[in-house]
Amino acid sequence: MLAVNYSTIRNNLKKYCDKATDEFETVIVTRKDEKNVVLMSLEQYNQMTKALRNAEYLAKIDRAFQQLESGNGQKHELSEVEEDE
Repeated sequence: MLAVNYSTIRNNLKKYCDKATDEFETVIVTRKDEKNVVLMSLEQYNQMTKALRNAEYLAKIDRAFQQLESGNGQKHELSEVEEDE
């Protein structure tokens, strides 16, 4: 992970974009008043968002199991639906 000030990024944008995409480096762009931003590859960003979605899904499943174990589940009958021909 690199921390680089805004002026340096502005003057060397291609270099730091290449570091993010080719070397999977995360670049923190430091700015005044701590309004920092992060530069990373799209691939790395997509991996992070997928991991977050997976974690949220697994947490939802865990909550469902906890509800069942505590007796808060509901029983439903399955019904067959006839297909229109």
